[in-house]
Amino acid sequence: MAAMAATEAPPGRRVFLNHLDSYCGRSIGQYLSSCVVGATLGSPEEEEEDENGSDVEVPTTSNEEIYEIVGTLSKPGSTNPRFAKETYVVSSREALLSHLLECEIVVYNITEDVHQIEEATWAASALHKKIETFAKQKLFILVSTIMTWGNTKPPDPENPETPLSDEDFRKRKSHPSFMDYINAEKHIAKLGKTNKEKFSTYVVASGHQYGAEEGLFHYFFKMCWLGETPAIPVFGDGNNIIPTIHICDLAAVLQNVADHRPEFQYILAVDTSMHTLEELVKCISKNVGPGKIEKVPKENAFLSKELTQMQLDMLFVNLRMEPTYVKENFNIMWVAEAGLVENIAQIVMEYKQTRGLLPLKVCIHGPPGSGKSTIAEELCKHYKLHYISINEVISEKIADLEKIVAKEPDNVRADGEGEDDVEEEGENIEEAKELLDGIKENMKQNKGRLGDEYLIKVMTDKLMSMPCRNQGYVLDGFPETYAQAMELFKVEDDEEEEEETKGKMPKFNKIIIPEFIFSLTASDEFLINRIINLPESVVAGTRYTEDQFLQSLKLFRKLNTDDTTVLNYFDELEIHPQFIDVAVYEDSENRLTVPKIIQKIGEPRNYGLTDEEKEVLERQAAEERLVKEAQEKAEQERKEAEERAERMARWEEWNKQLEEVKRQEQELVEAQSIPLRNYLMKNVMPTLMQGINECCRIRPDDPVNFLAEYLFKNSPDIDWNKR
Repeated sequence: MAAMAATEAPPGRRVFLNHLDSYCGRSIGQYLSSCVVGATLGSPEEEEEDENGSDVEVPTTSNEEIYEIVGTLSKPGSTNPRFAKETYVVSSREALLSHLLECEIVVYNITEDVHQIEEATWAASALHKKIETFAKQKLFILVSTIMTWGNTKPPDPENPETPLSDEDFRKRKSHPSFMDYINAEKHIAKLGKTNKEKFSTYVVASGHQYGAEEGLFHYFFKMCWLGETPAIPVFGDGNNIIPTIHICDLAAVLQNVADHRPEFQYILAVDTSMHTLEELVKCISKNVGPGKIEKVPKENAFLSKELTQMQLDMLFVNLRMEPTYVKENFNIMWVAEAGLVENIAQIVMEYKQTRGLLPLKVCIHGPPGSGKSTIAEELCKHYKLHYISINEVISEKIADLEKIVAKEPDNVRADGEGEDDVEEEGENIEEAKELLDGIKENMKQNKGRLGDEYLIKVMTDKLMSMPCRNQGYVLDGFPETYAQAMELFKVEDDEEEEEETKGKMPKFNKIIIPEFIFSLTASDEFLINRIINLPESVVAGTRYTEDQFLQSLKLFRKLNTDDTTVLNYFDELEIHPQFIDVAVYEDSENRLTVPKIIQKIGEPRNYGLTDEEKEVLERQAAEERLVKEAQEKAEQERKEAEERAERMARWEEWNKQLEEVKRQEQELVEAQSIPLRNYLMKNVMPTLMQGINECCRIRPDDPVNFLAEYLFKNSPDIDWNKR
């Protein structure tokens, strides 16, 4: 079937790519599968005139052919990528070679799996041996890594900032851990020099790949997204320059190689950025994480379970590189030519969308006593979201402001930040002090409550914080009014724009607006009964004392009977509230309400369980299984004991009945034997005794016969006259 598909495919269309389910393989395969064969051969001006503005658009004419992607999977159980025409599960080298021979272009990526080096070297050699059978030219492209340049000295010793370029490839010195890579590069390049018309080989030295779901830098992205550390680590001094390239730009380089088939065999695939490790990590931290970095010794990096030795070596590389050949000879519509830092907004968006890390924002609305807080906290546990309640946010804000105010500008550098950050933090101290004083004064005037002027500011800052923007949140009973909602979720617009939008849907801040609104409903009678039945230990110190609760309930009903309630605000934005009657379940702890809400929201949108959490769950499952088995065993033993006791009771009952039957039979026998005994004693025994005495006296030869004859003759029952 594969061979037939190969004969039908036009020249240059079928591309083999190893490990289609890996980060690099999936991204490259996805990109090439939408590329028109030969699309990069046009001039950049022609590309700009194209109304689509991209050379990766699917063609609309039958004359344009798209690259067909086939290849192997890194894991046999992986799902076949949708872009792949065919995937192969090869059991032998002969089978793999037959598939390679069906393709005009063979791309082997060795940047992710060191075990693919040997297979790639073999594949190139095996194809080279079949060179005489090739009807048309075949291309073999090895995607290697710039780590084979790891120990290369600058081209100009007097000017160490002079970057390395493609022309310096013969001078490259590999990192000690990447000797197998450079040996593969040299071997494959050599194979392509014998007969270029039939078999041409290329080596594409890739910078550290980023973009989409992230490769090497995923360690930092994930740490930032989870938000579990106050600062993101930079290993060492962070001054080493790391060559990088967006994964789609790497795919574009491969597309150009396939289309152009250049004379030059060695191509550097890096972007034009020359960012240090510190600059990269700081950028990721500010746009995804806590915004701070912390320099730690290199030795600490080896303690991380999530970074392999290969990844650590790549993070510590220090190379200045320039993609001279790519810029001068290839036609690339760059995704991120200037690098990760300059394109961080787009990179973060790609990262979250590709991995499905979308924030989940929920607002729980309802009267006091309906269980809003309990439900909100349970939802946060289930979805790993941030719990947002007014009191906690205010307390947290005051603590943060006091911490900033207490700082001295000279001590800010302890966070590992640069001078710009020191100045920025120093300027913020005055602002923090002013805001802190304002909040405290406002709460003093309002008897411990914070007025809307400051409350909206505090809540907005919380919702705009990176953790809430990453994972999402559950708002507990706020906003309470239409006006609060308008202020909390508004966007800053000019007055003219506001005039133009009158009568239309109100503008709102899409970053922090909730996606789900759940309004809990219950009658006053139900809520009052629920509060009355609460233990005093629970009610003490809360606002659920009788007077306070009734006042809160009355205020809630007042705020939610007008035409401009907070629910109306969300209705206007077409974020329609979902109503849940908590009284239906008669469940004081809302254990039945939470699953219903979870069902409406759907699956979590995060990384899922960590390894530690999986271990805890597995341990809990094992313990529960043992407890269940012990309970089942105890239940079985209990049943067996009951059955034994029942059998014994039945046996004893049966024995008693048997004894009674025997006794009754004995009595019957004895009762029935009395007349016979009396007859024998009266009529037989006297004659018998006489016969025995007579027998003893005469002593006949046959005593038995004599005794019988005697009884017969002398029996009183025999009437001899009648005989």
